[in-house]
Amino acid sequence: MSIEFRFHPKKAVEAAAILLKLHGKPMKYLGLLKMLYIADRMALEQIEEPITGDHYFSMKYGPVLSKVYDLIKGQLVDHTLPLWSEFISPRYNKHYVYLKKDPGNEELCEEEEEIIKKVYKKFGHLDPFTVAEWTHDLKEWQDPGNSRIPITIEEILKYLGKTDEEIEEIRQEAAREYYLDGALNG
Repeated sequence: MSIEFRFHPKKAVEAAAILLKLHGKPMKYLGLLKMLYIADRMALEQIEEPITGDHYFSMKYGPVLSKVYDLIKGQLVDHTLPLWSEFISPRYNKHYVYLKKDPGNEELCEEEEEIIKKVYKKFGHLDPFTVAEWTHDLKEWQDPGNSRIPITIEEILKYLGKTDEEIEEIRQEAAREYYLDGALNG
């Protein structure tokens, strides 16, 4: 059984909002996607769970958060497009998004906020294509050509140096969290 975390749209919106606030102006959506992926990856390494709970894919310009990418494109994802659209603009001028209003940070813990801020400090000033090239060096990324290849949580954890025992513990904790979150939130 593979490790699966439940997608947290509010956390995804809040994480994107922090990056957009730090940027202070419209941001290329490619840069936003790359930084959200890097933040999720860092969270897996440091707190053993991702911030967004999204699914990941290798695409031409590096790893991508699947559901967040669909939301940026204006596609309905688990009835969360209205939530996303309330705070984050749809793509405009084909390549940019901006913060419409601040969603706050109630869903994010302090550690998650710190990870997001560290990611912005390291990558926020770089051209998104430079960041995409950087993500091509991540071991879990595979060149998909013009397609996409799923990236599993197990692959990421393995490449982060987690042992089989640690990965199994994360799997068990993720399954408990997934079950409880489903029971509590439907």
